[in-house]
Amino acid sequence: MLVMVLLAGCTGLLGLAYAAWRAHWIGAQDPGEASLVRIAGFVRTGAMAFLKRQYSVLAVFVLVAGGALALANALGAGHGHAYKNPLVGVSFVIGAICSALAGTIGMRIATIANVRTTHAARSGLDRALRVAFSGGMVMGLCVVSLAVGGLALLLLIYGHWKVVADVFSGDTRDLNKVLTVLSGFALGASSIALFARIGGGIYTKAADVGADLVGKVEAGIPEDDPRNPAVIADLVGDNVGDVAGMGADLYESFVAAIIGAMVLGLGAVAMGGASVTLALTILPLAIAAAGILVSILSSLLVRTREGGNPQTALTIGTSVAAAAMIPIVFLLAHVLMPGTMTISGHAGVTANGIAGATVVGLVAGVLVGLVTEYYCAKDRSPVASIADASQGGPATNIIAGLALGMQSTAVPVLLIAATMLASQWCAGQYGIAMAAVGMLCTTGIQLAVDAYGPIADNAGGLAQMAHLPAEVRARTDTLDAVGNTTAAIGKGFAVSSAALTAVAVFAAYREQTGITVLDLTSPLVMAGLLVGAMMPYLFSSMAMNAVSQAAQAMVAEVRRQFREIPGLLSGDPNAVADYERCVDISTAASIKRMMLPGAMAIVVPTVVGMISVQMLGGLVAGVLASGLMLAISQANAGGAWDNAKKYIEDGHLGGKGSPAHFAAVTGDTVGDPYKDTSGPSINILIKVVSLVSLVIAPLIS
Repeated sequence: MLVMVLLAGCTGLLGLAYAAWRAHWIGAQDPGEASLVRIAGFVRTGAMAFLKRQYSVLAVFVLVAGGALALANALGAGHGHAYKNPLVGVSFVIGAICSALAGTIGMRIATIANVRTTHAARSGLDRALRVAFSGGMVMGLCVVSLAVGGLALLLLIYGHWKVVADVFSGDTRDLNKVLTVLSGFALGASSIALFARIGGGIYTKAADVGADLVGKVEAGIPEDDPRNPAVIADLVGDNVGDVAGMGADLYESFVAAIIGAMVLGLGAVAMGGASVTLALTILPLAIAAAGILVSILSSLLVRTREGGNPQTALTIGTSVAAAAMIPIVFLLAHVLMPGTMTISGHAGVTANGIAGATVVGLVAGVLVGLVTEYYCAKDRSPVASIADASQGGPATNIIAGLALGMQSTAVPVLLIAATMLASQWCAGQYGIAMAAVGMLCTTGIQLAVDAYGPIADNAGGLAQMAHLPAEVRARTDTLDAVGNTTAAIGKGFAVSSAALTAVAVFAAYREQTGITVLDLTSPLVMAGLLVGAMMPYLFSSMAMNAVSQAAQAMVAEVRRQFREIPGLLSGDPNAVADYERCVDISTAASIKRMMLPGAMAIVVPTVVGMISVQMLGGLVAGVLASGLMLAISQANAGGAWDNAKKYIEDGHLGGKGSPAHFAAVTGDTVGDPYKDTSGPSINILIKVVSLVSLVIAPLIS
């Protein structure tokens, strides 16, 4: 088992090395002419300045929260509680650092890849796709490699540090101590992810809404026109929201799923005793490590030709990765776990059952992606129906979008429910946790496809601002159109994995606290359930209001510059917009307004847990049930509104400038904070609440 952990750590290092090689290759590509490089420099400077300010604020939070966790556990350990250990606080800080590092590396490489994608589009579609996808691949590999490598390293350190335990001696009580400490790693990653998603979402949508309302709606100038002062802030927002934010999001999902399965693996009783229990805890890490290798190899298949469809190339890469993982999962299960076992009261579990549960999660992730694509893709009937409703005006457009978002929850929720039942049948609660691991095992390439989207979007914006030839913009538009769909699929994938991860972590919480039943007739449980169901709505309202208030400030600033800078709106080449001022408005607004909703996600479950472990169980269930519906609905409605606008801009229903287009722009503006701020943040809220319950379980049980 020690060898397997060492191999997982080495795989993490290999993934980082491959990411570094890809980053070097991207940096060696030609960035293009001086004007293009200058504009891209504005974007890169703004993006890194935002991260610096955001992380300087979060550093204080991480140190205070980590110190509080360490102190609380130290006091508990001093009173003889075996599973309370101050190293939980250390793990929290390390998890937060790794999450922030993954987002920073991904965004840095994305702001290098965007301009090179634009210039590569001069040569052809395939070269542009390779540069954009390589930028996304660096992000994807950094996320999964830091997760697997970090967990393996901490497991080795804690497992051999006599102050904590000797995990590999065969004492499952020692293993429980180590996994309790490791749960802090997941919470640290989740905390950073929550703030990164909220802050990045507020930033990007304040800039996007402000740019659209004044530029496209009021002034009637094209999207990404250099005359619009908010355009640079909008391009920066694509990176801080959809690259750094999504990276931190899936990083913490990945870590939480692995740790949740590890904790549930402790509930095994089987022939072979403690050695089999140790195997069950290491299996999730081994599968995640194998996913890194598969993602690297599958990425080599992402190619296209001039006039081809980049979506086909990306689908081939992700489909091959998913198919390749199936035999690997069965192989690892049989190598680590011969015979039958009983896990947390579920008897007759076999290696085939555990592998089957993992594959069920893997397949469910693919199916949820296909359903999301159906509801959000520009060439599908749901998006066309919203575009058609736009002919009646903004009101009918918004009604149609809201209805589609609500309708789109049905199939994904049924798939998630079926996945839970099937994986439970295969291997009990441990099977559900392994289904979450299965859904996330190809995160390396899944995240690469998702991060590709904002890089392609930036490439198109840079081409427009630098006034490059029409064929260049046509190629970047082709890449960007696919990116809108991949972004929607990524959000569906994230929220689906969040649901399974939350169930797995909640099951681990039950194991830690000894809860066997949540009695819905109990006032405490029902109160917790109702408060939990309310939290995603309150959280969402905070995020939406933050975008609205920040967008108002952006609108006022863009109007001021159009009014006060002579010749700016008319296109005088000597008139230059003050891009820096708009970047500062979005930055200040996002940093200020991300703290309250983020703090709520941590403080509320902590306070409820101090009241009653049963009430906290109800709270977690309520957050999961309502949050899942709200997140899917908002993400899909926003994605469909966006592509309905693009469908009309392609020349349907009167094209650009028509009444239908005006209505679609309004719908897209409403959908922006839906799909990029509140919707994606809710899935992290679900996991943060679950992880807080797991981390504080030793303190309240």
